Amino acid sequence: MAISCNSLIMDLFLTNTQPASSACTGLLWTTIRLPWKRPKSVVKPILSLQRFQRLVLRSLTLYWQNKNLKVKSAKEGKDQNAKNSLESLLYKPVDRVTRSTLVLHDLLKHTPSSHPDHPLLQDALRISQNFLSSINEEITPRRQSMTVKKGENRQLLRDQFMVELVEGSRKLRHVFLFTDLLLCAKLKKQTGGKGQQYDCKWYIPLADVTFQTIDESESSPVPQIPEEEIDAMKVKISQIKNEMQREKRVCKGGKVLDRLRKKLCEQESLLLLISPCMAFRVSNRNGKGYTFLISSDYEREEWREIIREQQKKCFKSFSLTSLELQMLTNSCVKLQTVHNVPLTINKEYDESTGLYGFLNVIVHSATGLKQSLNLYCTLEVDTFGYFVNKAKTRVYRDATEPNWNEEFEIELEGSQTLRLLCYSKVRQCRDDGENMDRIMAKGQIQLDPQSLQGKDWQRTVISMNGIEVKLSMRFTSREFSLKRMPSRKQSGVFGVKIGAVTKREHSKVPLIVRQCVEEIERRGLEEVGIYRVSGVATDIQALKAAFDANNKDISVMMSEMDVNAIAGTLKLYFRELPEPLFTDELYANFTEGIALSDSVAKESCMLNLLLSLPEPNLLTFLFLLDHLKRVAENESVNKMSFHNLATVFGPTLLRPSEKDSKIPSNPTQPISMSDSWSLEVMSQVQVLLYFLQLEAIPTPDSKRQSMLFSTEV
Repeated sequence: MAISCNSLIMDLFLTNTQPASSACTGLLWTTIRLPWKRPKSVVKPILSLQRFQRLVLRSLTLYWQNKNLKVKSAKEGKDQNAKNSLESLLYKPVDRVTRSTLVLHDLLKHTPSSHPDHPLLQDALRISQNFLSSINEEITPRRQSMTVKKGENRQLLRDQFMVELVEGSRKLRHVFLFTDLLLCAKLKKQTGGKGQQYDCKWYIPLADVTFQTIDESESSPVPQIPEEEIDAMKVKISQIKNEMQREKRVCKGGKVLDRLRKKLCEQESLLLLISPCMAFRVSNRNGKGYTFLISSDYEREEWREIIREQQKKCFKSFSLTSLELQMLTNSCVKLQTVHNVPLTINKEYDESTGLYGFLNVIVHSATGLKQSLNLYCTLEVDTFGYFVNKAKTRVYRDATEPNWNEEFEIELEGSQTLRLLCYSKVRQCRDDGENMDRIMAKGQIQLDPQSLQGKDWQRTVISMNGIEVKLSMRFTSREFSLKRMPSRKQSGVFGVKIGAVTKREHSKVPLIVRQCVEEIERRGLEEVGIYRVSGVATDIQALKAAFDANNKDISVMMSEMDVNAIAGTLKLYFRELPEPLFTDELYANFTEGIALSDSVAKESCMLNLLLSLPEPNLLTFLFLLDHLKRVAENESVNKMSFHNLATVFGPTLLRPSEKDSKIPSNPTQPISMSDSWSLEVMSQVQVLLYFLQLEAIPTPDSKRQSMLFSTEV
């Protein structure tokens, strides 16, 4: 037996401070009567609140300290063996409340609603039911609701841990959406063995909830966390997980593992706070606004939909007394459906959880639209616990059954879920990159490793809001996707050594690199997510075939294609080089040089290594480096910082050939999330980031002459 002390105190105090008519006075007393003497006046409170609190707290403390204490009843004095436990005695007033509750039901059934006692009976029934519901600690469907005034049921519709922006600071909150109000609570720290408790920060009746418009949102921009800070946090998390796995293999527990768990919890909690950047803003009827930060448009739309749907039921505005608010906040402990902060440390760590590699997705078509729209789809996957936009189809105009048939290649980092959102094109995105188009439908599917292991395409249908979107998927695991495969025919450019291509073309930089860069700089510098958002795979393959065949109409093809496909073609070229641009021979030197702590020694080492590259490799890299710096100059529009570009291109330019890679190729030892980030990938990112951040790359005179760029380059 476990009784909520606060709930009990408030229920009883609230009942006994209310005036009662003569018809209900005795009934109200019977409902909540405790085993002490009834006072003469029933209109006044039975006890002062302070004294009553002391009595109840004393009783509960006595119970927990003496659970097995046996008490002799006065009626059973003759029987020496007849004893009652303290627990059974404490249950007796509860039994009386249970019986009285049934009487209240019968009385309400036969009392006209116009009778002055009717609201008092309702209040008595409400208090009795809330008291009884606080007895049972088991999580049952009944506990998803609580009775409020006038006999209405307040049900919990949804709850979730979210990040709230409070005066520029990020705070972790637990948000509860009930059938009539939205409540934001703070989870108190558990001390002294106490159970979970919440502190209410604010609430808004659903009738008063409004969503801020774009213009209102622009007045309070969301402070952005630098990408390098977020990725540095990921590196720390990955390194701690590596240490934990090694520790488990060695001793399977101990103080060291406990210390690592604590560090992991701290780092994941911090990442949970700093990673979301998409604003979800709500206001009350007085215009007071509250801002939550989430990572996905999908999640934001879910909250909007469920609130709008509930608002259609025409709830009226109201206000809660301090006692009612405290009772509601206390009930959240039992009503919550999300019990833990969404950290991997709260789950049993499983090295095989999630997929690592590349997921090819074909978005075929959509059916079920009731009117012609300009429709496009975006694809999101989860990584490190939050969702990232990875691909976007073209806009299919004025159609009720759009047929995109577009293929995308999406890199997965421990991903478990694929989300799809369908948008109706309204107007261009805002300057800060936030989408203003209307979401028509959304859905998601779980990425099942078992069904995706085969080489065949897996067809599926996502049903959402009456609209069905057909997809095909095929997964390539990391141990196969990371292989650099030399081309069998040396006449093309993909999979052919860069020196052989430049020698054949009589150029210093391969033609494919120059043409892709020129087209992207012509119309892609302001494209949001350029190089990060996946291009259509069929377009990329068409461009690849055209370059390999030395098609003379390649410029015309590129001008008619989406700029993300051109960016994807350029990335694919560097990824398929049989040897990385930074060469296998120097790869280990670059990763060791970037780890040097002395800045002067690091600069000397990194520049000497760079100038040691073969001339075609060096000139191509410097040409690409200038281009990436021009892309980053438009960061305010395209959202591609130096760090974002280094994250995209670092592994592409530095990842060694299979024979030199440190990544294990044994399929029985899958690549874990921590391996992919902490061992090699982040080192490759840091090397490229170092050169991007250098204002200029000084070169000796012997090299300077050969590095003069002309129209031939």
